[in-house]
Amino acid sequence: MAHIAYLRVSTSDQSVESQRHAMLQATHAGQFDKEFKDEGVSGAIPAAQRPGFAALLSFVREGDTLHVYAVDRLGRDALDVQTTVRNLIGRGVTVDIHGLGAIAHGVGELILAVLAQVADMERNRIKERTAAGRDKARDSLEATGRTHRGKVSMGRPRGTVGKPGQRTVVDPSAVRTWRQANGKSIAETATHWGLSAASVKRYCVASAS
Repeated sequence: MAHIAYLRVSTSDQSVESQRHAMLQATHAGQFDKEFKDEGVSGAIPAAQRPGFAALLSFVREGDTLHVYAVDRLGRDALDVQTTVRNLIGRGVTVDIHGLGAIAHGVGELILAVLAQVADMERNRIKERTAAGRDKARDSLEATGRTHRGKVSMGRPRGTVGKPGQRTVVDPSAVRTWRQANGKSIAETATHWGLSAASVKRYCVASAS
């Protein structure tokens, strides 16, 4: 009987360490017998289609306990969470959710279903707030030339050169044209225009796409 941890974060600059630490403290264990991770994998992807979770499903056996940090780690939405948990429980695997405990047939599944619905609703609210913010910024930009947060653009800001307070915006097309006409490298172009190499690369990629 193995104690297995599943850890997932949505972006590559996040860390699974806080999840691992919290679960180990709750289980009073020094370490898990096995860990599976999906780092930089969106929660919008069904659990079974995530590389780490798919490997986990192939590994677990009857009598094992699967530890996860939160309900939303078990699926893309409420239906996927319930399907995943029922599949695991049906195979004789105990699903232990941090702060909630072990989930079993019956009442445990009902509680899980409610929590999964709540998590699903919260994700949808975040999407709605994000979309509403974009619409508000777009309307303000059209009406005043600035977004509701005072920015002059909704996208990534363009590169600027000059001293603070006297900066001017660099036209990406001018940078690309100069580089092509002079056959210069990214580094040389960045030095000439007083930009970062990342900005020059971004301008060149935009031209190629």
